[in-house]
Formats: sequence, structure tokens, C-alpha cells
Amino acid sequence: MDKFGRHGLSCSKSAGRFSRHGVLNDILKRGLSSAGYPSILEPPGLIREDGKRPDGLTLVPWSQGRSLVWDATCVDTFAASHLTLTSKEAGAGAESAARNKITKYEGISRNYLFTPFAVETLGTFGVDARHFTSVLGSRLILATGEPRAKSYFIQRISICIQRGNAASILGTMPSVSMDEINLL
Repeated sequence: MDKFGRHGLSCSKSAGRFSRHGVLNDILKRGLSSAGYPSILEPPGLIREDGKRPDGLTLVPWSQGRSLVWDATCVDTFAASHLTLTSKEAGAGAESAARNKITKYEGISRNYLFTPFAVETLGTFGVDARHFTSVLGSRLILATGEPRAKSYFIQRISICIQRGNAASILGTMPSVSMDEINLL
């Protein structure tokens, strides 16, 4: 833990990071399904040369007759590697991560529509993530007839980020017994 208590947001050993990533992808998958685009997580046929694969794939075409492939990430706004960018512009860390994802999966873009879904721990969405949530939100409204479906979808993502942050930070704090709490 650092003196600000934020180390867990970017610590590679923090359990909260993994749960946040899993829940975020589940929210995207469920949102797509609700809008009529069934999808699968970690599609087995899209493995890159290094064995990595994207987070999800729609089973029906999303646009232009092609299925959507996404890869989600939540970068720490305060990480030393992003701080020079994020201190000057909101979302700069998410944009940097999105560009890295595009480069990482450029081979997939030949046959699929690829969307990097990059957000930051403070809740800022990258441009591609904002566009995707806007389009999917509109499709959710049409599919469900619920005029607030887009807002609900964005709220679920925001809550996921905050819960993941809490789990990440709590996961790096030392254990405290109830007796120690009572003494405070």
C-alpha cells in the first residue's frame, strides 16, 4: 500500500482488478444480449499468435455485416505510467490503453469490427467506449422499450468500476481484527 492507499488500483496482484474485469465483460455481454446480439466471452477461435484472445465476440453481425469483437480494460488514473497524461486531460489514460488494444488486435480488425472498451478507475470512458455505450444504449432502448435503458447500462458499468476500485484497495490493506477496530 502507498501513503495514499491507491496502490491496489494498479497492483498486478490485487484481486479486485480481476473481478472488475470479469464483471465489466459480463455487463457488456448481458447488454449486448438484451439488445438482441448474443455473444460469447473469450472466443476460442480468435487466438493471436501469442495465445491471447479478446474478451468477447457477438455471434451475429453488429454492423456492416461483421461481428463485434471487444477487449475491455480499466486503467488506473493515478498510475505513474498514466499520471503525466491523466493530470492534463480526463480520459487520457483510457485513450492510451485503447490505442494499445487496437495495435494488439489489429489482425482481428480485418474480419471483425474491433472495439477497445477502455475506462479509467475514476470513471472516465475512452472515446471508443463512449461511442459503443451510446450505440448499444440506443439499441437497448429500441429492443426493450425502456427509455432509461441506456442510463441503466452506463450506471451498471460505473458501479462495476467503483466496486472494483473498492475491492482492489481493500485487497491490499492489512487485515484488521474487530478488537483493533473497537480500540480506535
